[in-house]
Amino acid sequence: MARAVWSIADSIISPLGFTSEENYSNIRKGLSGVKSTSNPQWNANSFMASALETLTSSDATTRFEQMAIKALETALGSHTLPSDKTIFILSTTKGNIDLLDSEEADHPRIHLHAVAAYLADKFGFKRNIVVSNACISGVLALIIAKRFLEGGAYDHAVVLGADVLSQFVVSGFQSLQAISASPCKPFDANRTGINLGEAAGVMILSTDPKMLGSKSSVRLLGSGVSNDANHISGPSRTGEELAQAIAQALKTSELTPDDIDFISAHGTATVYNDEMEAKAFNYAGMSKIPLNSLKGYYGHTLGAAGVIETIITIHGLLQNELIPTRGFDTFGVPKEINVCSQLQSKPLKRILKTASGFGGCNAALVVEKVNQ
Repeated sequence: MARAVWSIADSIISPLGFTSEENYSNIRKGLSGVKSTSNPQWNANSFMASALETLTSSDATTRFEQMAIKALETALGSHTLPSDKTIFILSTTKGNIDLLDSEEADHPRIHLHAVAAYLADKFGFKRNIVVSNACISGVLALIIAKRFLEGGAYDHAVVLGADVLSQFVVSGFQSLQAISASPCKPFDANRTGINLGEAAGVMILSTDPKMLGSKSSVRLLGSGVSNDANHISGPSRTGEELAQAIAQALKTSELTPDDIDFISAHGTATVYNDEMEAKAFNYAGMSKIPLNSLKGYYGHTLGAAGVIETIITIHGLLQNELIPTRGFDTFGVPKEINVCSQLQSKPLKRILKTASGFGGCNAALVVEKVNQ
């Protein structure tokens, strides 16, 4: 029988704050990190993004590493995890890619495995892996951590999701004509594309119930992963494959769609992604369940997105609150879905987190509240 896996601590470093609590509080107030950003190292012209402007590199560490270290320090706090029973998982799409823009393009930590090993060594973790699977990286990293712990390979997992802005990232999305010139509007009729963002998020998972303390916490239940094999950058036109991942997550949770109280969708605000998700939630029998996208607050933070969005949704779950979709005004997808547009209070027991990414990948994870 699989062991239970709980979340025992978390942290977020972003333009909205340097703790999960500060981030959640500012989101409740309707604040966003997305604004007009000017940085000639990233782009010759200003663009809309959620940037950590106070974060600068040093001789010893990059911006990516500083953000990651701060997030790890905050989440770990007073927790002491036995190194031989703990796995460190880094979720990132590009890591230290901005080293390409410097005189240190041959720096060893430009490789994802090398920066993961550096961070693991700094915090005393003996085992580490990298998950880099486009925009589902964060959710997939949590799923992999959960499965490691359920199977008994480790007792604890530290999952870090992080990515920073760089010329490589910005120019790449601009070449796809995917970046919006205004704040993004997920699921809205007037959406014109994504805003990019940078952030780091950490979740500490454990199979030891003694580490839960006296507060309410959450347990990670079932999960699912699929690939639609449609196009290298365009999602499925039917949504069936994301629906398959959701069905797998529900089946392994021994739940039905009616058992889910809220959905944290991917919601990038591109035309095709949001259409695909709406179709998928209909295929999955979940069109009536309230859902949101958090991209209007953070932009798309790539390898960090799945982690930080899961954390914010968990805080909403614990406080019985539905966070609205910032930027959503006019319904604009072809299938009915229940987009949350206002902060609401509602008894919550379980949430579903989904993600989709380049290459046709999809991931879904169910999280349940556990009252102590």
